[in-house]
Order: sequence, then C-alpha cells, then structure tokens
Amino acid sequence: MINPKEKLTSRERLLYAINHQQPDRIPIDLGGFQTGIHKKAYQTLLDHLGLDEQIEILDPVQQLAKPSETVLQRFHVDTRYVCAHGPDSFTGGIEQNQRNGRLWHDLKDEFGVIWSMPDDQQLYMDISHHPLADATTKDLADYPFPKGDDPTRFTGVRDQALKMRNQTSYAICTGISGVVYEYCWYLRGLEKWFIDTIENVDFCEALLDQTLKFWMDFHRAFLAEIGDLVDVVMIGDDLAGQSGPLFSGQFYKKIIKPRQKKLVQFIKSQTKAKIWYHTCGNCSPLIPELIDNGIDILNPVQISADGMDAQTLKNKFGRDLTFWGGGCDSQHVLPFATADQVKADVKKYVEIFKHHGGYVFNNVHNIQPGIPPENIVALFDAAYEFGSY
Repeated sequence: MINPKEKLTSRERLLYAINHQQPDRIPIDLGGFQTGIHKKAYQTLLDHLGLDEQIEILDPVQQLAKPSETVLQRFHVDTRYVCAHGPDSFTGGIEQNQRNGRLWHDLKDEFGVIWSMPDDQQLYMDISHHPLADATTKDLADYPFPKGDDPTRFTGVRDQALKMRNQTSYAICTGISGVVYEYCWYLRGLEKWFIDTIENVDFCEALLDQTLKFWMDFHRAFLAEIGDLVDVVMIGDDLAGQSGPLFSGQFYKKIIKPRQKKLVQFIKSQTKAKIWYHTCGNCSPLIPELIDNGIDILNPVQISADGMDAQTLKNKFGRDLTFWGGGCDSQHVLPFATADQVKADVKKYVEIFKHHGGYVFNNVHNIQPGIPPENIVALFDAAYEFGSY
C-alpha cells in the first residue's frame, strides 16, 4: 500500500535527502554491491513472499542476488543501478577445479587475483592467489595492470542509463568503483600489505599509484558516458575494523588520503552527482578526512562497531554527510531477534538519522544468509512505516 503522504518521485526523494533537505519520507535502497542481499537470503525471501523467480547473480564474489523489480517495488525501493562491465578483451569467468578432494569455483579477475569458493559451501569467494605476493617495487612497472578506460567496458551503458532516466522516476546510482586502497592488499596479500605499510612504504606508494591510475582512467571514460545522468557515484575502500582504523592515522594522511582525494575531486569535476563512500568498521576517526576529501555520503554506517554511536554521528557530522545505511544492528538484532524487535530497532535508528534529511535507509551492508525472511520483511516495512516526515 502506498503511503498517502508521498508527494515526491523516487529520484526527487533521494535528491532531497542527499542535499540535506527534508523529503516526504526517507529514501530506501536495496540492490547495490554493498547494499544488497546474498542469494541464499534472497531465495528464502522469495519463498516467504510466494514468488517464483530465477535468481540472477549480481556479484559472484559476494554471491549477491540481483533483486527483481517485483521485490524492489514491494519494499518501495527508490534506487536503481547502472554498472560498467568487463572489457571485450577480458575472458575471465568461473572455472570448476578439483583440489584436495573438493570441487572449487575459481574466478580470476582482471588484475590477476584469483577468488575461490568450495562447491559444497557456496557462501562467498575468498582470495586464493595474490599475484603480487612476491613482487618488488621494480616489478610493478612490468605488471599487466588492466586498462581502466577501455571503451568496450562501457558499451550500452549510456543507453541503459537514458532508458532508466526517461522511462522511470528512480534515482540512478553506479556500481561500486574507485577501490584505490583495498585492491592493493588483494594483489599483495593482507599480511604482507600490512608489513609493507611499516617496512616497505615505497612499494605501497607505487602500487597505490597504479590502482589510482586505473580508477582515474575508468572514471574519465565512465562519466563521459553517464556523468550527466547519474545521481550518485559509489566508490569505497574498507579502512577500518570493529574497533578502529586498520593502520595509523599518519599512514592514512600521508600515503592514502592524497590519492583518494585526487580521485574524489576528479570525479566531482566530471559530474554533479554526489560521491558515496563505503568503509566498514569504526571509521569515525577518519570521517573528518573523508569529508575533506570531498565525499558527500557515508556507507554502511556500522552502528554496532566501537565509536559509531548513531546519535553522536548525526550530531557531529550530520550537516556535512548523508548517512546511507545504519538501519538496524546487523550483527546482533537482524540475524537473531524477532521481527518485532527488528521493527523496533529500525524505528530507533530511523528516528535518529532522518531529521533534516541527510539519510537514506539500508541495512548495514549486505543481507547475509541465515537472516530470517520475516526479519528482512520487517526491516524494509518498518523503514517505510516510520520513515515519513
């Protein structure tokens, strides 16, 4: 049932919110690469809703389903996504291989990172090969990094975005991109990368320069196609864990921040869209730096992490940032509580975040397998019920 208080289109609603104006209700998001739903959770949701659908995989690494239009409309979702794709020269796909008596699904990405998932589990793909694990700084000059601005990445993307803009009233978001920092440890290996941040900073800078170049080239070409059509450009790196940043503040400010800021400012020069930045964990010590970089929106707002109290975040940063996520305690409530308790938790956080705009509703990160479908329904129904202004 449509709320009679609704006066805006989905796009108008989102633009009000991310411009810190009060819309008719909070916008609702589902279906992104960090705001999505695992295929197993999606299947149980379909069963619960009595829907018979063929599940399309949006992201094989995270095993995310692409929600159907029926589901998106059921939950009053205001966002839709437009994504680039692999270039014609990239022939990577999922291979099945036998190792140690198990069948594995292996995916080699454009950078040469191999992601693997056992067939008897099928939860997520984890990295099984870091191609730069033994590389030196000198080796990076000869490594076959992919070409970010290969025009075949963007075939059909403008037509897709134009159709969405002309034939629907939804807000248009890009898929995740701009992963300048995080891809470095994918290539190197997490432990070796952390050692590098202390003992081999020259290597860190050289590799960051390569990932930055890829994403600068990517966004130059991508936004030439759709920069005039999209409302939100999504970028991100995980910079923090449950208790705080994953490295020293000095390393961030000296090594990572200048490169992230260069990318953000470049994107802003190519489009009027707002910049959405994803980092999990207690990122509160880094939020002033992210604002200085030029980001407009923070996701996923991990409210159960140390230092991420919702009211404190809203009071301290609510004038500068739109919060996108933080809709329910996804570590303790959404998986384990009753539907009524989920509803109460959503109401609590919606009431904190929605004042004066600057809020888009979503769960904290992707909805995981094992979440009761009743709780998923309660999550989005509560956002719609309590989101009106």
